[in-house]
Amino acid sequence: MTHTDVKTALLALEQPERASFVARFFKTRPGQYGEGDQFLGLSMPQQHAIARQFRLLPADDVEQLLHDPYHECRMTALLIWVYQARKTGITGRADLADRYLANRQYVNNWDLVDVTCPAILGEYLLHTDRSVLYDLARQDHLWSQRIAMVSTLAFIRKGQFADTFALAELLLSHKHDLIHKAIGWMLREVGKRSPEALEEFLHDHIRQMPRTALRYAIEKFDSARRQYYLKL
Repeated sequence: MTHTDVKTALLALEQPERASFVARFFKTRPGQYGEGDQFLGLSMPQQHAIARQFRLLPADDVEQLLHDPYHECRMTALLIWVYQARKTGITGRADLADRYLANRQYVNNWDLVDVTCPAILGEYLLHTDRSVLYDLARQDHLWSQRIAMVSTLAFIRKGQFADTFALAELLLSHKHDLIHKAIGWMLREVGKRSPEALEEFLHDHIRQMPRTALRYAIEKFDSARRQYYLKL
């Protein structure tokens, strides 16, 4: 099997009408964050099914698929790495994480980031130095910064919140709402496991938090508690 076989399978499911809608949803017009991206119109279940079918695709072929201009080809390539990461040991995870980082210019929309970085990068970093996330967060590159933030979901699931808080603090002054949303989402995930830890962070940083990040972070609070934070 090769990357060409995967693309052929994806093309066979192309839905042009849905592709037009999805292209608008992912902001592909000039000047928007997804400018120039191309879509086939496949659903996520369809892409997962093809990724499972080709889950043994060699890494070099996965990289070739990841370089494709079609969004669904890139998503399917990344999903193949997600499936491979779940079945390999620490050495295999290290290789996948390295490849992910080396090719992150192709991980270039929020769905590509969110669906894949916790499993490919975050879970690997549970067992090794995490400074790469801080390097990514300091880059002037939207998707690298979102990768840094969302990768911490793997830590949160293990009850480890320190890096989420540190990266959130580092990115609080960011101008883009896609980073504000990522911060708020990760903080909300912390709050599901430790409301006290989330509220301590909020009390310390409420004045610096973008409103979008705050609204996402407190989404699961009861109405009275949400209003309390919104009025601070």
